[in-house]
Amino acid sequence: MKITDIRATTVAVPLEAPLLHSNGAHWGRFIRTIVEVEADNGLVGLGEMGGGGESAEAAFRALAPYLEGHDPFELEALRFKIANPTASLYNNRTQMLAAIEFACIDLIGQHLGVPAYDLLGGKIRDTVPFASYLFYRYPGKDTGEVRTPEQLVAHARALKEEHGFSVHKLKGGVFPPGYELECYLALAEAFPDDRLRYDPNAVLSMDEGVRFGKAIEHLNNDYLEDPVWGLEGLRLVRERVDVPLATNTVVVNFEQLATNVLRRSADVVLLDTTFWGGIRPCVKAAGICETFQVGVSVHSSGELGIQLATMLHLGAVLPNLTYAADAHYHHLADDVIEGGKLRYVDGRIPVPTGPGLGVRLDRDKVAEYVELYRELGGYPYDRDPGRPGWYPLVPNERWADPTVTLSAI
Repeated sequence: MKITDIRATTVAVPLEAPLLHSNGAHWGRFIRTIVEVEADNGLVGLGEMGGGGESAEAAFRALAPYLEGHDPFELEALRFKIANPTASLYNNRTQMLAAIEFACIDLIGQHLGVPAYDLLGGKIRDTVPFASYLFYRYPGKDTGEVRTPEQLVAHARALKEEHGFSVHKLKGGVFPPGYELECYLALAEAFPDDRLRYDPNAVLSMDEGVRFGKAIEHLNNDYLEDPVWGLEGLRLVRERVDVPLATNTVVVNFEQLATNVLRRSADVVLLDTTFWGGIRPCVKAAGICETFQVGVSVHSSGELGIQLATMLHLGAVLPNLTYAADAHYHHLADDVIEGGKLRYVDGRIPVPTGPGLGVRLDRDKVAEYVELYRELGGYPYDRDPGRPGWYPLVPNERWADPTVTLSAI
């Protein structure tokens, strides 16, 4: 089996509402580049990549000469063809490698007639648990803002009732830390039997990170995720706070993982199939974490159904997946895969059992959201449309005003 062609298509898929985060916002839609890798046996493998609100079509087209004639089974060779560590100093292609690896694994699975999890060691669970992912948000077409503790609790309760979540993650770093602490405490009071996580995306100062961590020590926490920036910052907070620390920002490759093993800064590593360059590197990293008793979870970088499938196959094979996975997925209004959005059942999503990734494109939906992308275009992920001219510092001191009603955009 040899690769004969690669196609990249940019779509804009609506979110139920614009979502705020510490560095900006998801502007009411996800911009994703769908990758199709075609082989000489007529099979087509699927991949997917984000891009900070922008298209990556041109970058994938430029990779065609690297891929033509390549055997999809040769995944290690693929890694060095696309993301040689020295060459990547000039042109980092890790996330592009991930999308193409997804497609090659999809091709291999289809060719052999087996699901991706069988290529990764075989599944040990049929479903993967997920946390609710709670954002402060602008009003959507059919949804209200989420700004106050009461609105946040109501939003979490609605998601719990609809999807069965028993773990709740608050994406913070938007409002002043003291105000977000009030919101987090309100969640804990409203859901005393559920577990909690807080993630301000590394924008707290050292003092604020320690203060927030000390204030939640008594709660039913999974972990405190990236309260401050950097491995040394996390290590210093970890020494002062009796809450496990997690990261998805500063342990995203094997050198950083080795540093964390030798000088523990994070107790939990959130494995992202895009950030790590594919599913297979995440499986390798999870094995190292298992050896050194570092916890793992599955991270979300804003997925449609193709990347969600990679997260599900990853979650299916990891024996040390003791935390619920993250997903933005329930904030999507629609998807581009056949059958529509995958369903949560009691806070879990069944792992696809079809060959390869087990999902296929709905061509009508792709066409619809290609047209929406042409109409709306991209957006800067690291800017907030409600605060023109704003950008964050790290550590940040430019917080949104929690007393001001969030306006629709």
